[in-house]
Amino acid sequence: MKFRNPLHLLQQHAASSLATPHRPDVRAITDTINNALASAGLTGQSGVARSVSETIQRAFASAGLNTATERPEPRVTTLGPRFRGVDERAGAIHDATTDSAVDSDTRNVVPLFPPASGGEFLARSFSCASGSRTYKLYIPASYARTSDERFPLVVMLHGCTQDPDDFAAGTRMNRLAEQHGFLVAYPAQAAQANVSRCWNWFRAQDQARDYGEPALIAGITRQVATQYRIDPHRIFVAGLSAGAAMAVVLGATYPELYAAVGVHSGLPYASAHDVPSAFAAMQGGGARGHDARGAGEPRAVVPTIVFHGDQDTTVNAGNADAIVAQMSAALPAGSDLHASRSEGVSPGGRAYTRTVLTDGASQPVVEQWLVHGAGHAWSGGDASGTFTDAGGPDASAEMVRFFYAQRRAGNA
Repeated sequence: MKFRNPLHLLQQHAASSLATPHRPDVRAITDTINNALASAGLTGQSGVARSVSETIQRAFASAGLNTATERPEPRVTTLGPRFRGVDERAGAIHDATTDSAVDSDTRNVVPLFPPASGGEFLARSFSCASGSRTYKLYIPASYARTSDERFPLVVMLHGCTQDPDDFAAGTRMNRLAEQHGFLVAYPAQAAQANVSRCWNWFRAQDQARDYGEPALIAGITRQVATQYRIDPHRIFVAGLSAGAAMAVVLGATYPELYAAVGVHSGLPYASAHDVPSAFAAMQGGGARGHDARGAGEPRAVVPTIVFHGDQDTTVNAGNADAIVAQMSAALPAGSDLHASRSEGVSPGGRAYTRTVLTDGASQPVVEQWLVHGAGHAWSGGDASGTFTDAGGPDASAEMVRFFYAQRRAGNA
């Protein structure tokens, strides 16, 4: 028998099992699922396997079953030093309308594939007038040990064909969250919204405040900030590729919510309006897009750190220059910017050029890393995730350093 659609078949298997009048053996069902995946040549690290597992776990939860008692999740009892101060080392492309939450599902689901480090990695969902999206939330072990401390939040937007688990593995952001003490939210693009699970950064309805995907992601951000002790002045957003382009959109449309933006292999705001123009922008790399402030609408400049490989054939590296130019142009007239440039070689052997633009108060406004010889991949990433380049400087660590360096006063 040909194993055509494992997700559909296993969904049916779980549904029929959960429909029986007796309490099913959750562990036995889980083992059956894993055996079926293995026989189909799908390992636990594959995207299909993770999707199947999360679907089954949601089915268990909706039936009032929790696997936590059968598969206890490991916890870390030690924690590295907190990230204090600033590290000074140089170190593809479907619909949605206000961002007010109508309803949300906050049930905890224990993942079949727990994180390598401590803390909790929970499956959540969010709904508003623009639609619904699932997301994963990483809570470091240190969060449970305090009752009054407010924690930073980093929102991570995956690239095309990726999902939250894949992106978390490749960027190792959860490990940094354990080390420095912050929460991480990973919104998941729905296959129904984009067949390649790309964020629709190029569509007009997904580039405006209170509409489409920006409203959904901002809604997820606010939901986490409301339900957990989040410092409203230290909420950040970052992404890769289509996720990076959407992170730029969020910085432009919700500047009061996000204190800084991390962009890896992305594009400037409003550089496209449909699929053809998106491909043109990705390949050309010269489009600056519209003024990120909007049509005569004032906006605060959101500090941005940009990573890009100069051998990227998917998104031309000229887009990184365009992001820097766009951010510089959005500054108030007469702003006093100072530029510094340094060159170095990462421990993995990749050369890079780092350019930092600071304002009159010596605050970093834009930081750009051009990684020489690198393609379309997360610099310094882990090989357990897709689209990673282990040889480059550690983009995750540098983004966290840049985020923590911001002293901007905002109000989420």
